[in-house]
Amino acid sequence: MSFEDFARARSGSLLRTALLLTGQRAEAEDLVQIALERAYRHWPRICRSEGPERYVRKILARASAERWRRLARRPERAMPAAEHGPVEQDRTNEIADRDYLLRALAALPPRQRAVVVLRYFDDLSEAETAQMLGCSLGTVKSQTARGLARLRVTADSPTTLPSGRAAGRPQAAGRTEVAADD
Repeated sequence: MSFEDFARARSGSLLRTALLLTGQRAEAEDLVQIALERAYRHWPRICRSEGPERYVRKILARASAERWRRLARRPERAMPAAEHGPVEQDRTNEIADRDYLLRALAALPPRQRAVVVLRYFDDLSEAETAQMLGCSLGTVKSQTARGLARLRVTADSPTTLPSGRAAGRPQAAGRTEVAADD
């Protein structure tokens, strides 16, 4: 498979993962671009591996970890309270619920967010997640437990989802689709 074919076929999936890792569309696009650029440089070797997508996802996860380190050295500043609010108003329940999910994930610390995304969105095992993030299995387990606990607190709050449903238990189990063109 050529690099161009791979990038064309899998960039949407990589963007969804990056969006869940970063919580911001622009950052996610940058992260995918970095991962694809790094993969392109080593494409002949990557193609010989068992799964080029797994390898590129590993590059994506590591690029996200580098981003955390960079942000830790130069922390982000909070926006003034007057500017808080929905990023984009949308009339459909699906988009509003997706926004709610993205905001809940964005409220997690970066490592917890990465572990939850890799474990439950990309359906990786604890060992695979640990390998992807370059950390121990115990770190994955503890960060997963803490991240899920924080998400449960968010989901159990008495707020109402943008779609009008009361927050609480997820409506359906399984993957949550995040459209690449939103």
